[in-house]
Amino acid sequence: MKQQRLGNADFTISPIGLGTWAIAGPGWEFGWGAQDDAESLAALEYAVERGVNWIDTAAVYGLGHAEEIVGQLLRRVPASRRPLVFTKGSLVWDRATAQISHSLAPDSLMREIEDSLRRLQVDTIDLYQLHWPSFPPGGPDDGIEAALSVLARAREQGKLRAIGVSNFDVAQLRRAQAVTGIAALQPPYSALMRAVETDILPFCEQAGIGVIAYSTLQSGLLTGAMTRGRITSLPADDWRKTRSPDFQEPRLTRNLALVEAFRRIGERHGLTPAAVAIAWVLRQSAVTGAIVGVRRPAQVDGLIGAAEFRLSAEEEAEIMPLLPEGTGTNVPEAAA
Repeated sequence: MKQQRLGNADFTISPIGLGTWAIAGPGWEFGWGAQDDAESLAALEYAVERGVNWIDTAAVYGLGHAEEIVGQLLRRVPASRRPLVFTKGSLVWDRATAQISHSLAPDSLMREIEDSLRRLQVDTIDLYQLHWPSFPPGGPDDGIEAALSVLARAREQGKLRAIGVSNFDVAQLRRAQAVTGIAALQPPYSALMRAVETDILPFCEQAGIGVIAYSTLQSGLLTGAMTRGRITSLPADDWRKTRSPDFQEPRLTRNLALVEAFRRIGERHGLTPAAVAIAWVLRQSAVTGAIVGVRRPAQVDGLIGAAEFRLSAEEEAEIMPLLPEGTGTNVPEAAA
């Protein structure tokens, strides 16, 4: 895959990166149900073989478990193919109750960095991101400057190569930039969530901040494999079944119609609906890369084609009438 520099970082990334939310396993608030760790490792390893050169994870995914899986992967692949590792902090949990909360406190963030280094089994994290500026979203965000100062200090100590933020708006990005260099923003962006197109993507492009979009497949809804029957059969502890409006009516019918448009376009090019949905995100010049999740090796091949595919103007026009009115919906609080 062709690679592009991520903002002001000293490395380049493939257009597609692997996310690890879906493989974090059960037992936490935003789990996707049971997941076989061996299958997760096989999927990540196969994606790296196919040219994906970065993996995005977070401390809170599986309450540390996803980072541990990534750490195991790094021990399995040759050093010449070692993927870049991106992780996130600021969502912490009570070890007794598994209740998730938010902290930008300097001492808390430094502990998170040390814990992530340990779970990932690395000396340096390639990109460390503040997961949320506030929690619940929209709450007080007074700690942004102190938090970024901690990350800048950790970078000086060699624990981080680059600093990023996730779920920040333009005003918060400006505040972050006043403290230290910001390599990347990780926002939610898909054909069903387009709010970033108005202000955030133009700002990042002008400021030289890389963008790595998450939820590009809307948690599996835009893959082409999700049907009403499959949604009904999702396990009870899969958050999508009960907490995502996009998996429920009245939105579901509209969303599945969009998937069929992706399917029609994909069939013309020998691509999956998922690849077309990812290409729709990558068509934006401000977007450096798209995060996609896989739970099995067989899912990887259906996504890779998005790296080289570009939608024509006619195909974009075919998709446009099927997009939600306005800018779409948001992901559940703290799910990303």
